[in-house]
Amino acid sequence: MNEASAMGFGHFIAQSDIVGKSLLGILVTMSIVSWVLIVMKGISFWSRKRRSAEFLNFFWNASSLDAVEAEISTHGAQCPFSHLASHAIHAHKHHARFGAAKLEEAGSAQDFLTRTMKKVLDEETARFENGLTILATVGATAPFVGLFGTVWGVYHALIAIGMSGAGTLDKVAGPVGEALIMTGIGLAVAIPAVMGYNWLTRSNRVLLAKLDSFAYDLFTFLSLGQPMARADNVQPMTPRAVSA
Repeated sequence: MNEASAMGFGHFIAQSDIVGKSLLGILVTMSIVSWVLIVMKGISFWSRKRRSAEFLNFFWNASSLDAVEAEISTHGAQCPFSHLASHAIHAHKHHARFGAAKLEEAGSAQDFLTRTMKKVLDEETARFENGLTILATVGATAPFVGLFGTVWGVYHALIAIGMSGAGTLDKVAGPVGEALIMTGIGLAVAIPAVMGYNWLTRSNRVLLAKLDSFAYDLFTFLSLGQPMARADNVQPMTPRAVSA
């Protein structure tokens, strides 16, 4: 009875060799990294979502693109939408003033504007996806690391049982059951990582879809010659329904 009560996680760690303890350390590190990424990316997403909603509300109620540019110059580009608008407006003015002075500016104003906005969209996509590969890797590999720890523990448990010559159920079930702890730890590490990855991936996909739609509207404003300076007869831009 005392021997059975001694079984458990502490006994398993104490009896593990360097391989078993290294695998446990890897799983603990995976868990810490994944949780740090989930928390940091989550905070960043909610902050980005709030700032984007504030900027879009200002943009669609602005009187001109010049007012938008002044707002960005004053407070900076604090969200993907303002970042895109800042680069697009600057590219539009730059090409109108200097034309195709460089190879990267070759083509019409619309071509240059398209390339500029595409570059910004690619940068924002890369920023959104930063760190998600680590979450995907943890979610995919943690169960196998835990399973490897279980196999390693079962192997040594069976070797010890064979050397002792006692093959009764109570002598086998305890060590084998302890070895299964590693599989449980692997699953405990993988499940939050997979859930966090799926949540962040979907959230980024929704925000990028809104950013693509905004890029099309912005390109239309600039291509059709939306007034860049405020005038008395300029009406505010028609607001679009944008969900926060």
